[in-house]
Amino acid sequence: MIRFIFADQLHKFPKLRDTMFQDRALQFKTRLNWAVHVDENGFEMDQYDAMNPLYVIWEMPDGRHGGSMRLMPTTGRCMINEHFGELLTDGPVNSPLIWESTRFCLSPHAKPRTANALMLAGGEFMKGCGVKQYVGVFDQRMIRIYRMIGASPKLLGQTGQGSDFIGIGLWSYDAQLHERVSKIAGISLEQSLEWFEQSFGADPQFAMVG
Repeated sequence: MIRFIFADQLHKFPKLRDTMFQDRALQFKTRLNWAVHVDENGFEMDQYDAMNPLYVIWEMPDGRHGGSMRLMPTTGRCMINEHFGELLTDGPVNSPLIWESTRFCLSPHAKPRTANALMLAGGEFMKGCGVKQYVGVFDQRMIRIYRMIGASPKLLGQTGQGSDFIGIGLWSYDAQLHERVSKIAGISLEQSLEWFEQSFGADPQFAMVG
């Protein structure tokens, strides 16, 4: 199932929290060899995890992390403006209607279509909270994953090739796209909405202030 959890609420889900940060270490440090910090607990965490972001997490039946992504409003500090600004030809992104999506991570034990479920949940958050667009940095491997999910971004900027490729993408909410992602994921829109409302209720406006 999908859970939407702000960082200051992760303590309520210790198994889910710990396995998420451990899986991030496996993906970004061990497999991809990114220059990220892994602490003594085997957690990959950065400065933005301390800023109360929203995590969209696929929870497996045993309570462990299956996949996740991190969402933050661009009205505050965010990775894309502070570390990849040179790729933004139109200047920094700063809008309450545009959120940043980072740390898209899949567990080594993730079931098929976990990535699809995360993208569907991202669209559910946009629809439910009035977010119009996501912006995010991605590497070469994600191009194929986005294509398979059925939600490829608009490319705003890029640098490098192959394993050195870094792109900045923009995703806009569209009801037809949301429905297509649902069909490809094999998860109904009704189920997606139910997961959203379990986290935020039927009136989720408070979610925008994180």
